Amino acid sequence: MNKIWLIIQREYLSRVKKKSFLVMTFLVPCLFIGMIVLVGYMAARQNELGDKKVVEVVDESGVFTGRLKGAGNIEYHYSKESLATAKAGLLKSGDDYLLYVPASMSGVQLFGAKTASALTIQNIESALTEIAQSHRLAAAGIDTAMLTKAQKPVTLDAKQLTETGEKDAQTTAATFIGIFAALLVYMSLFIYGIQVMRGVMEEKINRIVEVIISSVKPFQLMMGKIIGIGLVGLTQFVLWITISVVLSMGAGTALMHKSPAKVAQTTSATAKIATAPQADNAGGMAAVMKSVENIPIVYTVLCFLFYFLGGYLLYSAIFALVGSAVDNETETQQFMLPITLPIVFTFMISMNFVINNPDSTISIWLSMIPFTSPIAMMIRIPFGVPPLQLAASMVLMVLGFLFTTWVAGRIYRVGILMYGKKASYRELAKWFTYKE
Repeated sequence: MNKIWLIIQREYLSRVKKKSFLVMTFLVPCLFIGMIVLVGYMAARQNELGDKKVVEVVDESGVFTGRLKGAGNIEYHYSKESLATAKAGLLKSGDDYLLYVPASMSGVQLFGAKTASALTIQNIESALTEIAQSHRLAAAGIDTAMLTKAQKPVTLDAKQLTETGEKDAQTTAATFIGIFAALLVYMSLFIYGIQVMRGVMEEKINRIVEVIISSVKPFQLMMGKIIGIGLVGLTQFVLWITISVVLSMGAGTALMHKSPAKVAQTTSATAKIATAPQADNAGGMAAVMKSVENIPIVYTVLCFLFYFLGGYLLYSAIFALVGSAVDNETETQQFMLPITLPIVFTFMISMNFVINNPDSTISIWLSMIPFTSPIAMMIRIPFGVPPLQLAASMVLMVLGFLFTTWVAGRIYRVGILMYGKKASYRELAKWFTYKE
C-alpha cells in the first residue's frame, strides 16, 4: 500500500501542479456559466438585438390593413399598389419583404430579396393567424373574448405522496439535474479514462516503466495510476461545482434586479413566438427555482460522486489495459469501439428513453449493469429510486470494478513489457492466461 500511495501522490501532484490544470479548473466554469447567461440574454432579447425587418403589405382582402402592428423587430408598411408593381419596386424601395394577402385570404405569400428566417416567418404567421381567427369568429357572431376564456389551458401541479404527506414532484428540476449529472459522468469517463491510457502508453514507449516495475508490481503501478488520476478528476469536479454554484448564484441575483416591466416585456415577447401555449415565464421560473430547492442536493451529490468514481475506476482499468497492450496511439483504435460503445449507447438511450421512463424495466436494468449504471442511474436518482435498487446497483458497481480490475491487471502485467508486437484480442486472451 505504501508503494501504491507513492504512485498516487506522483500522479496526483504532477497533474495538479500544472498551469493547464489551474487554468482549466477556473476557466471552464466561467465559460460555461457565461455561455448560459449569454445564450439566455440573447434569446430573451433577440427581437431587440436583431436587425429591424420592414415588411410591405399588399392586402387585397382588406382584413389585415391597419391591423398588423409592428412587434419585436418587424415593422409593417401598407401599400395600395398591385402585386406586380410592388414586386417590381421591392428591390428599389429598401424594404426587406413583401407580404401579399389575396382577397380569399388563402395562399398568402412572402417575397424577399433574401431568405427570411424561421423566426420572422413564424412571427408573421402568428400575427396573421390571430387577426384572421378574430375576423372569422366575428363574422360568425361568436364572442372572441368568451372563446379565449374558454380556451384557457389547464395547468397541472404535480404532487408526490409520501409517508409524511405530500410534496412537490419537482419534475422539471429532476429532469435538468438528471441530464446535467449524466452529462458530467459521460464526459469524465472519456476525459480521465483516456488520460490513464495515454499515461500508461507514454511510460511504456519511453521505457520508464521498466525502471518503475523493478520496485513495484505492475498491478500496484496500474492501481496507483488509476486512483491518482481519478483523484485529479474528483478535485477538478468539486472545484467546478463549487465555482459554478457561486457564479450561478451571482448571475441569479443580478437577474433578479431586473425591473418588473422588463420581465413582463420579455415574457410577452417569448410567449408570442412560442409554438404551444405557455404559462407566465416569471411564474414558471419561480416554480423551477422552488423545485430545485426541494431536490435533495446532498443526497444527489453523494450519489454522483459514487457513480463518478465507480464508473471512472471501472472504465479506467480497461483504458489502462489498452494502453499497456499497444505501442502507439494508432493501434488503440481497434480497442476503443468496444470500450466506448456501452457509454455512448447508454447516454443516447438515457436522453431519449430513461429520462421519460425512469421506472421502466429497461431503465432499472440499465441502472443495475455496472457498464451502464453510472449514466442511467444518475438520470433516475432525481426522480426517486427505491433504496433497495440503489443499494443493489452500488454493490454491483463495486463488484464490477473489482472484476474488471482483476482482468485488466492480469493483461496489464504482461502487456506493459511487450514491445514491437501488434496486439490482438487473441493475444490479450493469451496474456490473461499466463501464470505469475
